[in-house]
Amino acid sequence: MGTRAFKKDANAVAIEMLLIVRPQKRKTVQRVQTDRQTELSASRQSPGKAISAGVHMQGDSCRAHRPKLQAICGLRGFPSDGNGNDRSQQPRGKGLPGQPVQMQPCEPVPVITSYTNEGTHVTVEVHPRNTTPQLFKKFSLGKGVRKLPNLTGQDNRGFQENRKSRAPLPREKDLHAYPWDNSNLKSIPLDLKQFEKLDAYASKLSNKNSPEELVEALLREARTDLEKVRAIWMWICHHIEYDVVAFHNKAQRLCEPQDVFQRGKSVCSGYAALFHQMCSIAGVQSMKLSGFSKGYSYRPGQSFTKNNDHAWNAVYLDGSWHLLDSTWGSGSVDDSCRSFTFQYNEFYFLTHPALFINNHFPDNSNWQLLKPALTLKEFERNMQYGSHFYQLGMVAAHPDSHTIPTVNGKATISIESRALLLFMFDLNGAEEHGLMTLKKNGMKLELYPQKTGKHNVRVFAKPAKGSETLYNGVLEYTLECSSVDKNTRFPKDLHQPVGPSWFTERQGFLRPSHPDPIIHTNDGRCSITFTLGKEISVLATLHSDNTSLTEDMRRRHIMQIHRGNQIEFKIHLPHAGKFVLKIFAKKKSEPGSYNYIFNYLISCPNTQVKWPFFPQHYSNWAEDYELLEPLAGLLPANRNVPFKLKMHSIAKAYVQDENTSPLSLSKDGYWEGSCNTSGCTEVFVMVQENANQKFYSQILKYTVETQ
Repeated sequence: MGTRAFKKDANAVAIEMLLIVRPQKRKTVQRVQTDRQTELSASRQSPGKAISAGVHMQGDSCRAHRPKLQAICGLRGFPSDGNGNDRSQQPRGKGLPGQPVQMQPCEPVPVITSYTNEGTHVTVEVHPRNTTPQLFKKFSLGKGVRKLPNLTGQDNRGFQENRKSRAPLPREKDLHAYPWDNSNLKSIPLDLKQFEKLDAYASKLSNKNSPEELVEALLREARTDLEKVRAIWMWICHHIEYDVVAFHNKAQRLCEPQDVFQRGKSVCSGYAALFHQMCSIAGVQSMKLSGFSKGYSYRPGQSFTKNNDHAWNAVYLDGSWHLLDSTWGSGSVDDSCRSFTFQYNEFYFLTHPALFINNHFPDNSNWQLLKPALTLKEFERNMQYGSHFYQLGMVAAHPDSHTIPTVNGKATISIESRALLLFMFDLNGAEEHGLMTLKKNGMKLELYPQKTGKHNVRVFAKPAKGSETLYNGVLEYTLECSSVDKNTRFPKDLHQPVGPSWFTERQGFLRPSHPDPIIHTNDGRCSITFTLGKEISVLATLHSDNTSLTEDMRRRHIMQIHRGNQIEFKIHLPHAGKFVLKIFAKKKSEPGSYNYIFNYLISCPNTQVKWPFFPQHYSNWAEDYELLEPLAGLLPANRNVPFKLKMHSIAKAYVQDENTSPLSLSKDGYWEGSCNTSGCTEVFVMVQENANQKFYSQILKYTVETQ
């Protein structure tokens, strides 16, 4: 390209030129000036040749109204770092790779300014060898070309550029100790509340005419480098959507920063490119990184053999590098990657490297920022922990491999957590063949698949606060089952999690007599007690796959006994097998139905067990009444049956069969007596609460066996 091309359209190209002249030892400064004047005189005779030989130029004819071309040249070319960033300011010398070398200060050097032609202004800086250029001066061709930010200080738009030399590549101090110490999700201590005003401003800032204008607007609320990065990150996460069409069609992918900015959408490479450019405009040093990721379409155990599939960024803050991913911070795609939903994810902003490596593997291992770095094989074998895993407060899972073999038909998964969480799971899409228990510091899941082969296991979690909050997937395993434990099967009515926990304590069930989720009984009877911490009304039912129990019978195999603030559940099983004891509750002061709280698994292997149901009780049976005998609701025929009950505030009581048999109050506070079941089919216990009343109320009903 020569002078004629410039004259045709002077507004089409903007040139940024730096000519660095390094004098030889035997020449004085005056001699150098004379030599350079001679060279400049020669360039006037052939300006096109001089420019084309010394300046690298690019055209942008489709965006002539926004000149973007920048060219920097010298007598020797500058190497690239392989990521689109020149290393013109990295001094050479001994030391760790990428680490700056201390240089001796030099004396001020004279500057020769010459050659002005049609608006082109060339500044030549003369300085000693092995020193960094001190003066950069912008220039442009033609009139009406907008000035770019001045690298030397305050530009015409009023925001300060970074004067620091280019940051070194990751060094020893950037390599964080592995593993993560569970103390912070970030690589730098952050108080997110300090960003609330900035976040609100950046996320709602309307689109501008150019990235430069946008950054200028963002920096009105950002002062430090950290705030600048935060503002840029927040704007991109809330304004750039993932281009699902381009994901499926490479021909439609536009990843240049200007294209991403104008269209408001792109794939990961475009996100990273725009972030990098905006940081450069803001004077913050950043890098665009690439590598493998465990994102959409990834499956546990997958091998990474093709080219890299993802891009993200690193930023240089407070003397060290930090990682972030604005693509994953902006939202998520559906299972088929056909639609995108904005859903801001804080986790991927300055993520701790030990957590970032869970699903980001850079091409250059130095950018793991870990010591020691992981190999690709280790990355493939390691568990995939999603952002929700850490955001919800979980810190570790066992096993930490995505493939779990069963041992004697059983596999166990456990999670450690710093927060109180609720969990769910599914095995091949169904909540079955498992036993999950909640712990204050996590959960434990025992799985008993009923078929050999491979099974998919997913674990979900949500915070304890907020019942409307949805469960999020946090873990996924492949279960390899070589044998089946046919003896361990669970009733279909068993609800997860099983047994008492911190959650049941919050619902008012304190100090359980059976803290384990499974109750084993050989004679078919068991008793469970709790201290009730609230004014609640309680209801319990019994369920089994092998018995067609009516709703009434489900309750009548359980007897509730209240003693002050304690409650006892007496359970008599109708036969051997596995049963589910479900417990419901509601506040006494509130009307409405009972709410499910939790359940136990009751197991009885004795095939001789056959307990009858308890007697039916009526509404006048008070909570503090207690039946000692007879407990069976089915009485033998033609027998004298003793009765013993504990009832308060009762004037009179009797048993009614074919005749009336009164009960008397003993010294120790029990109502006692007996009746004969000859010739009757039903027996009732009647009470008179007030001596002045003329009527009695039925409180219990028994059935007599037929002869």
